[in-house]
Amino acid sequence: MRTLRLIAALLCAALPASAALAADHPSYGPELEGFDYPHEVRRFDFVSQGQRLSMAYMDVAPARPNGRAVVLLHGKNFCGATYESAISALTAAGYRTIAPDQIGFCKSSKPDGYQFSFLQLAANTHALLESLDVRKATILGHSMGGMLAARYALTYPQATERLVMVNPLGLEDWKAEGVPYATIDALHESELKTTFETVKAYQTKFYYAGEWKPAYDRWAEMNAGMYAGPGRDRIAWIGARASEMIYAQPVVYEFPRIAVPTTLMIGQADRTAPGANRAAPEIAKRLGDYPALGRRAAAAIPGAKLVEFPGLGHAPQIEDPADFEAALLKALAQ
Repeated sequence: MRTLRLIAALLCAALPASAALAADHPSYGPELEGFDYPHEVRRFDFVSQGQRLSMAYMDVAPARPNGRAVVLLHGKNFCGATYESAISALTAAGYRTIAPDQIGFCKSSKPDGYQFSFLQLAANTHALLESLDVRKATILGHSMGGMLAARYALTYPQATERLVMVNPLGLEDWKAEGVPYATIDALHESELKTTFETVKAYQTKFYYAGEWKPAYDRWAEMNAGMYAGPGRDRIAWIGARASEMIYAQPVVYEFPRIAVPTTLMIGQADRTAPGANRAAPEIAKRLGDYPALGRRAAAAIPGAKLVEFPGLGHAPQIEDPADFEAALLKALAQ
């Protein structure tokens, strides 16, 4: 036994630092197997683009329903579970709360050769809601989910009671601003480099104004854990196609056409700008100015209300759940 322990110790000492770091964080399956959600995960099975797919979602009923529903759309680096605290606040206030994982993300199917578009993801979400007999709902989207929520409201205004966008991507057109195009192959190579440490470094810089808190570890591990698991390459391909979708399918030019009540919730310390690392320094430094972008978007969307969170970054629902939830419930009550 002493010999075996010595051999094990020598092997561990010989591991590169990157492997040692990876061992400190969990890995998850291609459909986020091993990561627990706060509520029962249900399945919506359907056919899309000739493939049988399964969309995971949480559908949480309030103890005292107020007759209204809220749909929570996650970002590229997030999942339905990220809304754990918001789901509790919404259901306590009487709202039926539905949080899907989009196809290609988190606990949902990871199809090969799927054409990702915001229109397709909106159609998938609408089909899910119809299957649940939810004919009208508030659609709330964060980050990439904000772009999807805007597309949903533009495509299905009759099914949208209110649009809420929380630090959405797409408040500026990066291509028009001078960010060079990156092919899906190049994006795939970049995605393959994803680790807990790269996720933490990126989110610390752009999401959280340089300050990382231990509470964020769980969500960074949720994201990075799929890249550390057996579905790594497929996750990377889907991440690449999603990044290309975000870059190539701007919604900002259609903001004046949004015809439903809209609330923008903007953390003022956010500086997220996908692709800024590919841009010239003089271009990169002006991107991701969320205080200015939020005000510009609110002016472009007819009748939009703007809620600003001083000192908060890209994910106010994670940074300060109490402040975020109070502002959200106030907006929904208007």
